[in-house]
Amino acid sequence: MKLLNRAGFSLLPRQPFVEWVQQLPAVEDGQQMTLAEHQQEGTLYLIDEVDSEAAFEQALQQHWQTMFENELASWDEFGDYWPSELTRSLFDSWFELRPQIMTLDLSSQPLMTASLLQE
Repeated sequence: MKLLNRAGFSLLPRQPFVEWVQQLPAVEDGQQMTLAEHQQEGTLYLIDEVDSEAAFEQALQQHWQTMFENELASWDEFGDYWPSELTRSLFDSWFELRPQIMTLDLSSQPLMTASLLQE
């Protein structure tokens, strides 16, 4: 087991996000997931280590839009049906965020990283 020098945000969808997903044309009626089904899997976003609530808030201020865009893109890759304006208030109403201080790696395999953003 290894301790990683990262903290994180566990992100779970709320009902408004589920309703947005359900209205997408690519989602057929028989494939619509409930809030409980969406919340069975969240997304964990790693951030630099933090040592205070203020540092978590600063990291959230820096990264909320990237997390929001990633969650939207996982359902609508080209952004055709994204909300017209992405705001922090909308992000907060669409997602439940749980700060995670410690990150432990239980795997014996080396970490692999791949950039998802074109640099």
